[in-house]
Amino acid sequence: MLKIHIDASTKGNPGPSGGGIIITEKQQQVQKAFALSILTNHQAEFAVFSYLLDFLIQQKFTEKTIIVYTDSQILVQTLEKNYSKNPEFQKYLCEIQEKLEAFPMLLVKWIPEKENKGADHLARQGLQKSLRLQNRRK
Repeated sequence: MLKIHIDASTKGNPGPSGGGIIITEKQQQVQKAFALSILTNHQAEFAVFSYLLDFLIQQKFTEKTIIVYTDSQILVQTLEKNYSKNPEFQKYLCEIQEKLEAFPMLLVKWIPEKENKGADHLARQGLQKSLRLQNRRK
């Protein structure tokens, strides 16, 4: 079973964004911090989840039981309802729905921010990468 914590960090709303992922299986852990583009804080949460699904597919982890923990209530509610009125989220939801077809057993659970500090720390590192990339482009 994979236990995964995800988070996003954004400077401004919208603004440069970053993502963080911690994947734990037994006693092993994989940590990823990565830059995202200019997004709102909610868009960034969806983008991190989509990035995670791509990574899991690439690593051929689709047949594992997976629990994803996030402190984004919007992400969890949208996935649970399988619907969003917000046009910004609909694009992400369609993309995510397609990817989720590859996973027979993937659950997404909301947790309080205080229980997601590791992924938050990595998301802030990803934000710093995004800011450095943005400064290079200027």
